[in-house]
Amino acid sequence: MLNIALFGPPGAGKGTQSEYLVKKYNLFYISTGDLLRKEIKDGTPIGEQAKSIIAKGGLVSDEIIVQIIEKSITDNPGYNGFLFDGFPRTYVQAYILEGLLHKFNSSLNCLISINLPEETAVARLLNRGKTSGRSDDNEEVIRNRLKEYNEKTIPVLQFYKEKGIYFEVDGREDIDIVQNNIIKIVRQELSKSMLNIILFGYPGSGKGSQGKALAKQFGLEFISTGEILASEATKGTKLGQRIMDIFNSGKLSQGIVGQLFPDDIIVQLIEEKFRNIEGIKGFIFKGFPRTLVQSYILDGLLRRNTSSITKVIELEVPVLELIKRLDYRSHTIDKMPYDQSMPTIIRRLQDHEEGTVPVIKKYTEIHGSTKINGVGTFEEVNQRIAEEIENSFNELR
Repeated sequence: MLNIALFGPPGAGKGTQSEYLVKKYNLFYISTGDLLRKEIKDGTPIGEQAKSIIAKGGLVSDEIIVQIIEKSITDNPGYNGFLFDGFPRTYVQAYILEGLLHKFNSSLNCLISINLPEETAVARLLNRGKTSGRSDDNEEVIRNRLKEYNEKTIPVLQFYKEKGIYFEVDGREDIDIVQNNIIKIVRQELSKSMLNIILFGYPGSGKGSQGKALAKQFGLEFISTGEILASEATKGTKLGQRIMDIFNSGKLSQGIVGQLFPDDIIVQLIEEKFRNIEGIKGFIFKGFPRTLVQSYILDGLLRRNTSSITKVIELEVPVLELIKRLDYRSHTIDKMPYDQSMPTIIRRLQDHEEGTVPVIKKYTEIHGSTKINGVGTFEEVNQRIAEEIENSFNELR
């Protein structure tokens, strides 16, 4: 997720640059003033509360602002991130934003300040006043607005300077030059991000073979719980022996690999993968997470490594086609222990429905998800998924 805070005094051209950024990176634009006006216009409970306060000459509290921003983030999962225009306005609001984004397993990538000398800002706004007809475009009001901006902004900018995500651009330059300088900053920050993809799909959807191929195509690390469990079992370690005991128990023919092993085993193995991430562009996860508990585990693992989920992809294949594929595989040398009978195949599909579909719904609400038609030749399906991953890479550039 890409989250940007864009600052600049009146006249710096923040509106123009915001419009460009939200289109280029598919960001949802958050301006507290605009959101407040919309809530009031729509007559929502929050809007009515704010309207009452404003009518009495009061200032809308941070508590109301928080509710509006949280609602905007929750209601717009299909965007790649958020552009905050002029928020946070105070030191306290900076902490509020940190907490809000943390709740959504995210954080602010950068605060970009479009700097502009006071006299340049005054000249621009006075010139605008000649054609805008705005009563507030006079010198006295302009200078008061600039004074207020500077006094309130300095503590906020210092907050993000200390975090190391504060950047400046010269607002005196032409619009295109300012725009290019902002893009350079965004690309630099995105290049630090890993591309983490979860590939979902019912048993038989082809996510395993597609995941391996795609990881190789894009230079990502492929993580399949079944494979890392089998690999560890051959190492003769204490953990490997625990895994081997479960493999030898004969339970594999009764269920799904990832559901037969305690979460603490799977966490240790994935943690090992994360300890060797230097030079890795990201991960493709297949077979994990299978449950809501495991989804929180993955969120925590990624968060600990200052990363997060980038893309959620779900392969869609009709149920009858899934059964046909799994039944066919049960008669080949590629058959799995859990493909040996039709009742077991049906149970695996039911397990996915009951355990993993809620996980997909959770991620869809938070990150949005992309459904890919999984019917067709391997190459056709691969191309469909590859295009989505390519788009995600482009967003990180």
